[in-house]
Amino acid sequence: MNRRIAFVSGGIGGLGTEICRHLALCGHHVIAADLGARTERIAAFRAEVEDLAEHIRFEALDISDFDACAASIRRVEAEHGSLDVLVNAAGITRDTTLRKMSQEQWHSVLTVNLDGVFNLCRNAIEGMCARGYGRIVNISSVNGQTGQFGQTNYAAAKAGMHGFTMALAREVARKGVTVNSVSPGYCETAMVMQIAPEVREQIIADVPVGRLGKPSEIARVVAFLVAADSGFITGANIPVNGGYFMDF
Repeated sequence: MNRRIAFVSGGIGGLGTEICRHLALCGHHVIAADLGARTERIAAFRAEVEDLAEHIRFEALDISDFDACAASIRRVEAEHGSLDVLVNAAGITRDTTLRKMSQEQWHSVLTVNLDGVFNLCRNAIEGMCARGYGRIVNISSVNGQTGQFGQTNYAAAKAGMHGFTMALAREVARKGVTVNSVSPGYCETAMVMQIAPEVREQIIADVPVGRLGKPSEIARVVAFLVAADSGFITGANIPVNGGYFMDF
């Protein structure tokens, strides 16, 4: 099998791990990029993907560093001859109301969640266009569509991510490169499980299907969008939220 090369930022997170697994099972060779300082989580990730270790490898990367992103992308292209799929799944939260939000809380979320998308796309897009093939998927959020109390920074970044998606999709559509967003609702990830139990229960009560999403349910949508035969879908935002938010 001629495996396409996929690069997943935030690749050892709750959603990222499942995305890496799904892409490997679909025939991709996957580079899971994340912070190298997360030693315990890296060890756990390697155990979770041990059955696919031949097709998934970890790469330490700070996506807020433009030059580091450039070096990482060039290294992948030099080693494998291409970078075919880019999934921007890295994200952080620094929740508080705007009246209490510090500049650091604002900038840290925008730097990782939005600048990180620019840093990787900017360095990957030229090669994709030159080769005439590419699939980019940006992991946004339902809260980028609805807003959420205490998340002006996160909601702004995630809404901005889809604006970025649509603009880039127009720029590269004729080059064989598609760019789409996926907006997950509340899923069974470490980030969501840190929410106070009483708040989490209220969130679940507001989800029409009556439960949190599973990371695998997000990953299978990503796998669909990056497939070679999904080339007529670009500039789209696919909501996967259990009916929590519905748009006409």
